[in-house]
Amino acid sequence: MWLPKHQPEKKDGVQGIVAVAIDRDKGSQNALKWAIDHLLVRGSTVVLIHVKVKPSSLSASPSLQVPRPNGAGDESSLICKDPDPQTKEIFLPYRVFCTRKDIQCKDVILEAVDVSKALIEYASHTAIEHLVLGMSNKTGLLRRFKTADIPGAVAKGAPDFCNVYAVTKAKIHSMRSASRPAPAISPLRNQLIQPSIKDDHSSDPGPGPGVPPTNINNNNMRGRDRRNLDGPYNKAQDELEPFKSPFTRRGLNGKSYGEISMPDNDISFVSSGVGRPSTDRMFPSLFDTSDSGFSNPRLSYSADPDLGVETSSQYGRRSVDLVSPPPEFSSNSMDSDGLSSSSGMDDVEAEMRRLKMELKQTMEMYSTACKEALSAKQKAVELQRWKLEEERRLEEARLAEEAALAIAEKEKAKSKAALEAAEAQKRIAELEAQKRLSAEMKALRESEEKKNAIDALVNIDVRYRKYSIEDIEAATQFFHESKKIGEGGYGPVYHCFLDHTPVAVKVLRPDAAQGRSQFQREVEVLSCIRHPNMVLLLGACPEYGCLVYEFMANGSLDDCLSRRGNTPPLPWQLRFKVAAEIGTGLLFLHQTKPEPLVHRDLKPANILLDRNFVAKISDVGLARLVPPTVADTVTQYRMTSTAGTFCYIDPEYQQTGMLGVKSDIYSLGIIFLQILTARPPMGLTHHVERAIEKGTFKEMLDPTVPDWPEEDALSLANLALKCAELRRRDRPDLGKVILPELNRLRMLAESNDHHSVLNGYLSPPNMSLVSAPVVHSQIRSTAHSGESTRNRSSPA
Repeated sequence: MWLPKHQPEKKDGVQGIVAVAIDRDKGSQNALKWAIDHLLVRGSTVVLIHVKVKPSSLSASPSLQVPRPNGAGDESSLICKDPDPQTKEIFLPYRVFCTRKDIQCKDVILEAVDVSKALIEYASHTAIEHLVLGMSNKTGLLRRFKTADIPGAVAKGAPDFCNVYAVTKAKIHSMRSASRPAPAISPLRNQLIQPSIKDDHSSDPGPGPGVPPTNINNNNMRGRDRRNLDGPYNKAQDELEPFKSPFTRRGLNGKSYGEISMPDNDISFVSSGVGRPSTDRMFPSLFDTSDSGFSNPRLSYSADPDLGVETSSQYGRRSVDLVSPPPEFSSNSMDSDGLSSSSGMDDVEAEMRRLKMELKQTMEMYSTACKEALSAKQKAVELQRWKLEEERRLEEARLAEEAALAIAEKEKAKSKAALEAAEAQKRIAELEAQKRLSAEMKALRESEEKKNAIDALVNIDVRYRKYSIEDIEAATQFFHESKKIGEGGYGPVYHCFLDHTPVAVKVLRPDAAQGRSQFQREVEVLSCIRHPNMVLLLGACPEYGCLVYEFMANGSLDDCLSRRGNTPPLPWQLRFKVAAEIGTGLLFLHQTKPEPLVHRDLKPANILLDRNFVAKISDVGLARLVPPTVADTVTQYRMTSTAGTFCYIDPEYQQTGMLGVKSDIYSLGIIFLQILTARPPMGLTHHVERAIEKGTFKEMLDPTVPDWPEEDALSLANLALKCAELRRRDRPDLGKVILPELNRLRMLAESNDHHSVLNGYLSPPNMSLVSAPVVHSQIRSTAHSGESTRNRSSPA
């Protein structure tokens, strides 16, 4: 099973073939180091396997899936027949490391489409018992998106006699143990155990790439007993001692320099391919694999191509292990030849002398190259210093130039800002001159308009009493704050007595917008009309813009609904009565002859209640006379500017400026909803409509009134929603639809049995409902005076 295991302890090595899958990554180096530290001992052999990925488009099917004949030779289809030099260079750092560790290595290059399948099949055919694979050091998420999990796939598909180790960061990550012993027959084991003996006249390339040679390439050395070679071998080694390579010379502690600088617990692989260190080119490679297939450590005396030195081909193939004899060079192979003549020793000594001369030449070339490299390094340092100095000078010049440009830009910006400021001051002066001229012209026009208005008011034939400012000041105690009962957009309102009659005096504020025209409009309208549901104008002071009205003891409808001053709530009977009286007074304004009159500012604050709670419409200063032709045909008249209070203004009038009698119907619908609910007007139509749809209208009614007639209240609410339609044409007619329903509700209130409730509120008989014929008669009685008044004043 594939579970993490403890690190196996290295004692005398493991039995069986040990193979390591390698590539160019760091994980393969960690895997080889771990295998040497835990599975191998000095003198043993490791198989290095590299899988060259073959594009799937080059063959109809992967090589691992091609059916092969039964028996031996199955692994031959996986082995790359003609590896390229780049692939061979992958093995160089691994062979160097194995040489330092005194480990023999065999190189195997496979070629397949799927790496994991190639490793599994090769392990199965060659009976590999220990297979070590390296894992990437990246996180699991990055590994999942970067490459496939080759160690996991190999662990799942490997034969059951093979132990599979996954190594990461020089530590075992996971291990799958074998469940049975490996087969006894293995072609790879035969190649590793039985050394291949190369014949002098044979062109056989040898046992294959990576298999260590087992004999010295010399005819006189074949079959010679190793005991006869001990003396000459040691002698030749002593002669070459002063000329050994720096990599094989031993220090004072008896260890080679390679072992001193690179201890066993350190991995230092020689990089391969492009960008190899210069020392890799200056030294002849001590660990190389020639075309003949020998992979043991040897001295190659081929000159570096960079130095331009050519060597003879006879030394290109010679290889003698000067560091230590190969493990395969055993006494059995020496005894097989039986050579004991002294001529063989002479040949060996001659060969040693030649090698000594070549080594001396190589060392001289190495010394020359080192001197040249040192000189080149010094020149490079000088050039670098000169380059840095030039760059510093250029940087200083550039910074100085940028500073000068920045200063110039700042000066330019200051100059531009000064010019712009001068231009702005000039424009401001011109605007001030124009404003002053406009203000002078406006003051002159207002003075002329005021004079004309005063003259028109003096000469107008109106039906009201003219009060002097002295009388009004005396009655209000010079407009004392104690006499002040309210204030609106027109100005403050004072309560006083004139002619022993309680009155309300509305004083025009000097800075009121359109105050003079509003004063004149209110005087024109109220002076020529009389109706029980319209506020009575008692007199005026035209010089100072003061209007004198009858005093309304119970304030406005807005005050009563919001219960300002902790007043008792209005009963539902009185609310129905007030709604009917508002509709009656509004119909009177709409039926004024010869031109209908539109209020334009109908709201609860402009509905006043007298001491008998009779509702009267006030504040007609924004009222407009609509031409009769317009009122009779399309019932609308275009205005240049809208007027009124937000939430009560007709939306269509507000958008288009088209004014008509149904503009007041929208305001009337909002007032009816407030009478029922005593709530603010903002969004009231939406809330009531939703409550009716959900069947919770009872919750919308004013909770201070406990005995609401729900059906009649719902009928009034539906009528109010129709009045508050957004489109004017969808609103009902006041005289034909709205007023009959209001009269029915008032009669219901008057006929109610709760006389005790109504006794304190209802008006006396002389203030009862004024029928439509009475309204018409009053309109006809005031038509002539109204027409004469309007002919002498502006409709604005």
